[in-house]
Amino acid sequence: MATAKEKKEAVKIHLKKLRSELRVIHLAVTDELKLPEAGHIKELMTQMEDLLSVVDPKTKKAKK
Repeated sequence: MATAKEKKEAVKIHLKKLRSELRVIHLAVTDELKLPEAGHIKELMTQMEDLLSVVDPKTKKAKK
């Protein structure tokens, strides 16, 4: 089982990656008036769900 420090580091890594990708999407939307592809948004949502499972392992994903 991961320690609290290891979980914290994992969360930091996930957040940095998500922020970077969201920043790129934001710039594309605001500067180029270009919407992101649906697949890319779905991938980011999956990453956010993975992050939530690290932060709160008791949280269950909603069934689609």
